[in-house]
Amino acid sequence: MQSVVHLVRHGQVHNPDGILYGRLPGYGLSEVGRAMAQRLGEYFADAELTHLRCSPLQRARETMAPIAERHPELEIVTDERVIEAANYFEGSNFGRFNEKLLLPTNLWQLRNPLQPSWGEPYTSIVARVREAMGDAARAAGDGGQALIVMHELPIWISRLAAEGRPLVHDPRKRQCRLASVTSFTLIDDRIVAVDYAEPAADLVPPKKSRVLFRPGS
Repeated sequence: MQSVVHLVRHGQVHNPDGILYGRLPGYGLSEVGRAMAQRLGEYFADAELTHLRCSPLQRARETMAPIAERHPELEIVTDERVIEAANYFEGSNFGRFNEKLLLPTNLWQLRNPLQPSWGEPYTSIVARVREAMGDAARAAGDGGQALIVMHELPIWISRLAAEGRPLVHDPRKRQCRLASVTSFTLIDDRIVAVDYAEPAADLVPPKKSRVLFRPGS
């Protein structure tokens, strides 16, 4: 059986206070994020999608809406396994230059970037997302296409694992921009190819430079 599973990152979030929101409720798309979602709807309008799946978080559901509108015959399956990674610093604001990250109370959580010590282990993320992708591929059927709206870190970690690359990485070098599409081709539950596209590339604002590493983003 061969199928394609598209992992779609949600659009830009309305977050004027610069919070590391993680799994917190109440963070929906910004005006630009809604435009990104509409662009994704247009991008997948003529795609032969056969299965839709989504993270339960608001920003993911709002990104899925324009895609689902163009495929009304498909039910959206909400899947906790594709939620954002758990993070100790959830709800934090590290300051304009992330200077608060170096407070003594935070240093213990930064002790081991290989796991990482501040949040959900990378291996755990890979396992849960891979399981969800397998279910989505089977639901899509032979020759079908599944689409899952989810989050940057789980998507990127899943790609690293699929390509046999180390899971420990520099977040600034991820190829997983807002409203991007990372597509996995599976044959009999085995990933054989990975492709990447940015349908809303022109809507992505310039990334602000960071003086310090910001875990979980």
